[in-house]
Amino acid sequence: MNEALPDVPEVRVVGLPQLTSGFDLVERLDLPMHLKVHGPLEPMGGEQLAQLSERINLKGRGGAGFPFHKKLRSVAEAAIRRGVRPVVVVNGSEDEPACRKDTVMINRAPHLILDGALLVAEALGARTLVVGVTRESTQRSMEAALSERGLTNRRGATIRARVQRNPVRMVTGAAASLVRSIDGGPAIPPGRKTSASQNGVGGAPTLLSNAETFAQLAIAARIGAERYGNTGLYDEPGTVMLTVSGAVARPMVIEAPTGVPLRYILQLAGAPPVPQGVLTGGYHGKWLDSATVNEAIVSRNSLDAVGGALGAGAILPISTATCPLGESLRVAQWLAEESAGQCGPCYLGLPAAARGMEDILNGGGPAALEALKQVANAVKRRGACSHPDGSAMFLESTIKAFTDDLAAHVLGNGCGRPVEGVLPLFEGGQQPTGIPGGQAEPEQGPSRQKIYVDWTLCRGHGLCADILPEVFQLGADGFPTVAQAGVPRYAEAKALRAVRRCPALALRLEEDTRGATPRQNLPAVREGGGGGRRALGRGR
Repeated sequence: MNEALPDVPEVRVVGLPQLTSGFDLVERLDLPMHLKVHGPLEPMGGEQLAQLSERINLKGRGGAGFPFHKKLRSVAEAAIRRGVRPVVVVNGSEDEPACRKDTVMINRAPHLILDGALLVAEALGARTLVVGVTRESTQRSMEAALSERGLTNRRGATIRARVQRNPVRMVTGAAASLVRSIDGGPAIPPGRKTSASQNGVGGAPTLLSNAETFAQLAIAARIGAERYGNTGLYDEPGTVMLTVSGAVARPMVIEAPTGVPLRYILQLAGAPPVPQGVLTGGYHGKWLDSATVNEAIVSRNSLDAVGGALGAGAILPISTATCPLGESLRVAQWLAEESAGQCGPCYLGLPAAARGMEDILNGGGPAALEALKQVANAVKRRGACSHPDGSAMFLESTIKAFTDDLAAHVLGNGCGRPVEGVLPLFEGGQQPTGIPGGQAEPEQGPSRQKIYVDWTLCRGHGLCADILPEVFQLGADGFPTVAQAGVPRYAEAKALRAVRRCPALALRLEEDTRGATPRQNLPAVREGGGGGRRALGRGR
């Protein structure tokens, strides 16, 4: 089985380093070393900064690829129109198991990121800077960098700067999740899609971008658009940071100019000479089959043209010795578990899609394949964030890229190859499905709560399955498929909500206190003004 990637894997450079300058000298560039390597940075006006971003075609490096100059102008216009100061947020929430490029940058070159963020803050007149992280190592490095610059969150400071630490979860990296957590809420997307540029932190226009994006801006501001454009492709100049893992001899982060052949990047990391396929863009990305890999070059447009995706820069080859559908099933199951648990297309659709992939592997035939296609299509463009869209794209790409293996499983007895687990996943200690990751870690372990269905009252409304999918699923007749079940400890609050919202009052929740002292983890319901503890449910 492939072990999880370390926070800071090996770093390599193709050509001359830009973002990784000085990495050969020290493990971490503190402020004095940062200035020796990169030199001072002069401030720039807002429009000057926007023109620079436009000339170098700088796009967000977190996955979405939105043009930075448009975001900068949008925030500036909103702030002027409303007469408020905007906020600048650095998104370093790198929560995908296959991505480490931002974590490497924050741990080894935090001041390059801060250069870009402070450049933007001064140009916009912002007085608040927040850096979102999810790892202990990135929190320590960025807090040290703020201290080295004398930046604090104290009132009266010219610019108030702080680090926001959130749980490691796929949905935490969404812009809306980070904004919500900065405002004191859980680190999950709100129930509706919002624009941080118009209504972000504290309701103010907020320029939120990926950590690498700010570092790229800092490089361009120092050397100018013309010199920056001498590296890489004409229409996508500069370098990109890539995380290469999967079936490789040496997982690593690579800084490479755009235009480098993808096969050369794979060769550097020790990938198989002829990989069975390469997942580009990470677990919200797309597969390239073995024939297409040789045509691809490292750039957003090139990868899009051959059916791949640059995304957040994750590159994952697999060998011919493993079952690609089985590898993808492991990822699909993890993606389903990473749901925020608050919109149906995500917390119901993604587990259904993973079960559909499993049905195909278990010999479900053409019907299983058709069911998977329908579920993947149904979840798209319906979620509160991009998680269901990216997950559906991954599944659709899987069944498109590996047609021979798909035929072997759908029409025959399978491909006969094992699942080696070469695609890295977080193992153990991660928050399960539906936990709205806030500042504290949720309770783990078994629960002593049991939920019961009273069949004499149940009318098949299905609300229980919407609220508590960890326990309830609906059968073909529209009724729950279980009569009683234990409730995972992390889902106890949702179980109580399901009981209280059941239209037919057909649910009850009881605590099994055998062999243990009852826990006061759920509100006690009392008869009248006094009385003792009783079952929660009917009559309330």
